[in-house]
Amino acid sequence: MSNFKEIVTKTIVGKGRKTSSDNYSLTPENTPNTVLGCWVINHTFSGTNNKNEVKINGSFDINVWYSYDNDSKTAVTTRNFTYQDLMRLRVKDLSSLSNDNEIIVRSLKQPTVQDVKIKGNDVYLTIEKELGVEIVGEGKVKIAIEDDELPWDDVYEEEPSIDEVKEDYVKEEN
Repeated sequence: MSNFKEIVTKTIVGKGRKTSSDNYSLTPENTPNTVLGCWVINHTFSGTNNKNEVKINGSFDINVWYSYDNDSKTAVTTRNFTYQDLMRLRVKDLSSLSNDNEIIVRSLKQPTVQDVKIKGNDVYLTIEKELGVEIVGEGKVKIAIEDDELPWDDVYEEEPSIDEVKEDYVKEEN
């Protein structure tokens, strides 16, 4: 005969990922001739739950290293950008969603510069990133409990008696 018990545990109730490519522009102090390099740093983000959607608020800094004055001087300009992404997730059980759910956001691909162009005094950039989101909620697991578990057996170590020792076991050689 078996009984059942329920275990309440944390479980992923919704999961998804989104790749996005967005355009940004910045205006350096000097009119750029050539972009020598650009990179994205200080990427931060967090997510909030809204039923089967997750709103992600994030920011990062874009640094652009460029030449100016007929490629005779260089400078770096930095600008902070903020973004909002809305992710619709496939949720396994809508009844398990609540405002108490934990939202885990991960950067699956850090923001990287895909394209950069100079037009007049401005630098135009295309930034690509990939974010993954998991919604963690409570779940229940039902397990069977067996009542007829066998008891532990007592184990006795037996010591050999003197009668069991064979005298010719060890033979002496001359």
